[in-house]
Amino acid sequence: METVEFAGLKNCIHISNNIIDLIATTDIGPSILRFGFIHDRNEFTVRSGNRFAGHIIRHAPEVRERNCPALDPVKVEEHDTFIRLTPPTEKPTGIQKEMDIPSNIEGNHVSIVHRLYNRGLWPIEIAPWASSLMPPGGGGRAIVPLPPRFPRRGGGPLTPTCSIAVWCYCKLNDPRLVLGEKYVMLKQDATVPGAYKFGMMVSDGWAAYYNDGHLFVVTYAYKPEAVYPDFNSPVELFTAEEFEFETVAPLVKLNPGASAEHIENWFLFRDVPQPQNDNDIDSNILPLIRKIKSACV
Repeated sequence: METVEFAGLKNCIHISNNIIDLIATTDIGPSILRFGFIHDRNEFTVRSGNRFAGHIIRHAPEVRERNCPALDPVKVEEHDTFIRLTPPTEKPTGIQKEMDIPSNIEGNHVSIVHRLYNRGLWPIEIAPWASSLMPPGGGGRAIVPLPPRFPRRGGGPLTPTCSIAVWCYCKLNDPRLVLGEKYVMLKQDATVPGAYKFGMMVSDGWAAYYNDGHLFVVTYAYKPEAVYPDFNSPVELFTAEEFEFETVAPLVKLNPGASAEHIENWFLFRDVPQPQNDNDIDSNILPLIRKIKSACV
């Protein structure tokens, strides 16, 4: 671990091994400004308008009045295996954010812990929401898996196994949305005007983002008994000029002083062919997902 300057911010924590590195700022946040292969491009976009972004923690469901920009310095606590970044409590909401980043990186994998505290006087219903801002170009596209398919009379359940949330400004026939038999993709395409956002009940606990030969995979613990924001959407994707790649924890009722936690596991792969359809994902991406799952057993 070392202190570096990055993106014009002087007090940044740089953590690396011989494969990947991570940079988090302490001037504002908590925010991870860089994640990527050593001496290679950043998998995140650092700026969005006049605010720093990269990877941040938010609280769901989204409400305009409580979208507080993270502009205050964060407190830094060094522990044996992680570094804790804690900003002041948000004055308008009474919510305090917190993020734990690893102090050492093993292989191509890191775990990021996102935490929300209720510092107010009354209980609130809320969910930790992890948001990564991905760069444009490079054929960027997110991939999420549908639950297993079964023939109508093949022994599958009689009730629905998945839901898709569509925002009011979106069309199901938008060319950026690719509906396959096994997977759904949302593509970046600068030639298509307007924004697009959708959420999905991804029960398999993973989502991926492809960009120019690199594959960024996020895994999380899906809880089938829980209720998630936005019509049960633990994964949410947004594309316009940039791409927001997000996972959301279940909704919980937080009493004053209580906290809620959400963990994302990040994996990064290179030399992955661009996926165009289900067959490409089965051939080139699903083996990587299976490798991750077998290593976590």
